[in-house]
Amino acid sequence: MNPPLALAGPVTLAPARPRRRIRRARALLHVFLATTSLVWLAPVLWAVYTSLRPYGETARLGYVSIGGTYGLQNYVDAWVKADLPKYFVNTIIIVLPAIVLVLLLSSMLAFAVSRFRWRFNLGLLMLFTAGNLLPQQVIITPLYRMYLALPLPSFLTDNGLWYDQYFGIMVINVAFQLGFCTFVLSNFMKTLPFELNEAALVDGASVFRIWWNVIMPLCRPALAALATLQFTWIYNDFFWAIVLMKTGDKLPITSALNNLKGQFFVDNNLVAAGAILVALPTLIVFFALQQQFIRGLTLGSTKG
Repeated sequence: MNPPLALAGPVTLAPARPRRRIRRARALLHVFLATTSLVWLAPVLWAVYTSLRPYGETARLGYVSIGGTYGLQNYVDAWVKADLPKYFVNTIIIVLPAIVLVLLLSSMLAFAVSRFRWRFNLGLLMLFTAGNLLPQQVIITPLYRMYLALPLPSFLTDNGLWYDQYFGIMVINVAFQLGFCTFVLSNFMKTLPFELNEAALVDGASVFRIWWNVIMPLCRPALAALATLQFTWIYNDFFWAIVLMKTGDKLPITSALNNLKGQFFVDNNLVAAGAILVALPTLIVFFALQQQFIRGLTLGSTKG
């Protein structure tokens, strides 16, 4: 019978306190995140609750109350009274070309400053990035005067000016979003191997073919993430349409919500229902592109 093996030394068990501390920290973190989420969602949930109540019930019981009758009549009235389908079409006319144009131009700029070394590439990137730090309200007066003076070709306008035109709203959104998209895409393109450019040049590809056929297909996750963000930001724009448009029938959907407000009376239940209807497209786009959005934001974060 073999003798038992001698132990090399005393066996010590790892203390369980660090694990307990980690579990407590995670539990506290989850509680904090859940509380923060509820705080952020509270106005939205209250808007949904308000939209389901008739105005007579809130006038009788008060806005901060529970009980009474509930229904979808406010949504029907908001859809019909504000003529939301027409304004949704106006928004699509502005948003979709703006997204395509800003992604196209920013990808060209990002390709130039990230894939080629020349004297002013860093300065150009800093210039576009600094444009995001400029408050939009600062340029209201000069931009308004410029839109009243600049002519447009007849096929883009019906009054010969940039003012009160879809094209004018689209261009100003593209101008303000161009810097951010260029910054994100340039950082993403820097993670791609430079050997791709060299191999394409050896094969005789032009600069345009390298950008379009080699780099752009690899940037699809980043482009999808940016497209989701740009749709949300441009779709939700309220400021520029109010300043640079005067024709009510041309307003985008967010600005058209003012049609639900009367001169002497505001039905907040009706406005809440209209706001929920207006917010639905952004939620649909986000959830439809959620995987591409998260992948585009995280891809490249672990590359050198």
